[in-house]
Amino acid sequence: MPPHQKADDQRSGCPINLTLEALGDRWSLIVIRDIMFGNRRHFRELMAGSQEGIASNILASRLKALVENGLLSKAEDPSHKQKLTYSLTEKAIQLVPMLAVMGAWGRRYMPVTRELAVRAELLEDGGPELWSRLMDELRVQHLGAPPPPEGLTVFRQLREAYEAACAQEK
Repeated sequence: MPPHQKADDQRSGCPINLTLEALGDRWSLIVIRDIMFGNRRHFRELMAGSQEGIASNILASRLKALVENGLLSKAEDPSHKQKLTYSLTEKAIQLVPMLAVMGAWGRRYMPVTRELAVRAELLEDGGPELWSRLMDELRVQHLGAPPPPEGLTVFRQLREAYEAACAQEK
């Protein structure tokens, strides 16, 4: 369906409303965040790594909805027949700028912790150029794109900043 054509089952053709309908709720964004920034690709990793304490039935529901909405794909894990690997689609990778801006807003106006805000700060400071490099790295990890010439550096930078902030908190 062309982007300018409204489907009969939509409440409106408003792009903000349609985005919210596709993403579902806060849990959907948390799942995308954990896959995107934490590289958690399996159900158990998403459950165990959830600082917000997502319930297993909610996680299963959100994963299903995100796959149905084309934000995630799933494939059988070759190492374990009953295990699925979730990957971001291009549609989800394109959320990087929105998540970076949300993180910057939250860092400014909400009572965040240093270790959880450090990546948002790096993304804000790096701006669109860093976001673009991050999206390229996500395409390598999730879509099998060839690595960029400079290698995978944004994830390392974000991980090292997070680990350093955690070490300072101890």
